[in-house]
Amino acid sequence: MVNKINKVVENSNRESMVLLKGILISFVLTLVSIFVFSIVLTYTNIQESTIFPVMVCITAISILVGSSISTIKINKNGILNGGIIGLIYVLIIYLISSIVGNGFALNMNSIILIISGIIAGMIGGIVGVNIGTSKK
Repeated sequence: MVNKINKVVENSNRESMVLLKGILISFVLTLVSIFVFSIVLTYTNIQESTIFPVMVCITAISILVGSSISTIKINKNGILNGGIIGLIYVLIIYLISSIVGNGFALNMNSIILIISGIIAGMIGGIVGVNIGTSKK
């Protein structure tokens, strides 16, 4: 009985570390992508109205890649684990932007970002699990 409990705790810790890895990968990809986009925005005539759609795409792609990479090793519950990665990522971004910005207002742009982040995480989780099981 004790061995079963230890095994469950071990698997839980491993999954938590894998999810954390996915979130960190997503943040690194986001930071690099935002840096590149800011350089492009500075030195070209791209209108500022493109900032929000590009930010949603950068966020979604970063979450998709991070959740795909992290769920390759888990090989189960891709939708759930990917959705968790997307949700935690978006909540962290929302908290940071609310603290730095004008407060905790929830507008249509925030809702779009939250939904796209969770959906991208779920899709990435599915892709990661399928890649992981095809390697076996």
